[in-house]
Amino acid sequence: MPEALYRRVLLKLSGEALMGDRTFGIDPKVVNRIAAEIVEAHRLGVEIAVVVGGGNIFRGVSVAAEGGDRTTGDYLGMLGTVMNALALRSAVDRLGVPAVVLSAIAIPALCETFTQRGAMTHFAENKVLIFAGGTGNPFFTTDSGAALRAAEMGCDALLKGTQVDGVYTADPKKDPTATRYEQLTHQEVLAKNLQVMDAAAIALARDNRIPVIVFSVHESGSFVDVLRGRGRSTTIAG
Repeated sequence: MPEALYRRVLLKLSGEALMGDRTFGIDPKVVNRIAAEIVEAHRLGVEIAVVVGGGNIFRGVSVAAEGGDRTTGDYLGMLGTVMNALALRSAVDRLGVPAVVLSAIAIPALCETFTQRGAMTHFAENKVLIFAGGTGNPFFTTDSGAALRAAEMGCDALLKGTQVDGVYTADPKKDPTATRYEQLTHQEVLAKNLQVMDAAAIALARDNRIPVIVFSVHESGSFVDVLRGRGRSTTIAG
């Protein structure tokens, strides 16, 4: 059985990934499956950090689109990420692996506040790190938060679990002729305006030489497969 290709990774999950077939909220079965894959990867000796979005609960951009206050909307979205992170931590803990939630916004009754130094201490204690609250600032996506945390933690790769098994020339759900890229550079993603992550996140990954690997989080076992260099995905590097 092949070993993992990476020593330390950051897994980016959208909030929608936790919904399963639901239209809102959290599906415990999906959370438990993802937690089991995280635990399996952890037992391979991989240090794992996770950033989870909040789109299954609230989206600040939706508030702005309807004429509301974007800043308030984004903070509500950050609270959604905390809810998702707590659910994922509980599921990982139940499987016998210690996990900790570190939030970019201070909510001391629920979780620790993120500091790079504190997070490194938790890594040294062999814990799974779950980052919540995005960057802690409005107008920045959780993709940007993922790239930022990957850089701060010295991750070897950023793995983005999405609805499809890689980056395509167009939305494969809308265009049956869309083809999947095996490899891209960060600059190609920016130049082609491929909507896999926002431009700030891709630029941050590029500047810190962090490869981004895009795969389908809905395929059981896909996270561990990607860590072992197997399965279908798109690698963004160089």
